[in-house]
Amino acid sequence: MALGLVAIGRNEGERLERCLASALEQVDHVVYVDSGSTDDSVARSWALGADVVELDARLPFTAARARNAGFARLKERVADLEFVQFVDGDCELHPTWIRRALATMRERPDAAIVCGRRRERYPERSVYNHLCDIEWATPVGEASECGGDFLVRASAFEEVSGFRPELIAGEEPDLCHRLRQRGYRILRIEHEMTLHDSAMSRFSQWWRRNVRSGHASAEAFHLRGSVKDPRSLKPVVSNFVWALPAAWPLWPVLWWRVFRRAHDPTFATFIVLGKLPHFQGQLQYWLDRARGTTSGLVEYK
Repeated sequence: MALGLVAIGRNEGERLERCLASALEQVDHVVYVDSGSTDDSVARSWALGADVVELDARLPFTAARARNAGFARLKERVADLEFVQFVDGDCELHPTWIRRALATMRERPDAAIVCGRRRERYPERSVYNHLCDIEWATPVGEASECGGDFLVRASAFEEVSGFRPELIAGEEPDLCHRLRQRGYRILRIEHEMTLHDSAMSRFSQWWRRNVRSGHASAEAFHLRGSVKDPRSLKPVVSNFVWALPAAWPLWPVLWWRVFRRAHDPTFATFIVLGKLPHFQGQLQYWLDRARGTTSGLVEYK
């Protein structure tokens, strides 16, 4: 069974070293794709034994472009490539994840993607890390989308031409949508997958991360619309309505609705407050389209 792994990153330092070390313990063919790092990420990767691809800085950096480049390198180096594990450079693979994910793929030939439980490495260090850890706890079973860490069937990935390289965010839900349109399934199983290190300690980082999410929501709606993907409309409308000053007096109602589901007052508070940066990201996307321009990467680290 031909298996490869693609890790992507930019200035991840020790986080990347942990990521690649955990990958090389489970996978023979590991490719690291670097997006213009100014630290020693490339040197660390070569030293560990990973194959390294350095993206051309003359083109815009995106995670989607990096993952496509890594997949292309694996196709060059690995005969009959069957599965590819994608992982972000700030994540460490659980020691038994690959074995369990491959077993699921064998059991479910209709599955294009299998993902598991991503956890935050240091949820106690900041409220923002804590929020990420809650965010990663998605329901088990058939899913509509996944995050940046997942195992994919190589033939299915090629069938939909991989990621859209121009997307600066939301590339994974877009990929999953196109795979589901072809009849494939996206599965979230009850197994530990990765430890993620958000390293968020400032409110400004949390804000920028939510701006990026809002941008992704607007772009998803533009690409797919409510006819192709009815789910793409809801976040756009929700962010717009709740961000309006006229809706602010009703924020306690929204807070209570979120709290009843999550049973976490901090999470509920930041979900409500997040309507503002989400709307900012949406507005930025539509303004860029009106001007005929595109936004660059929205980084929060």
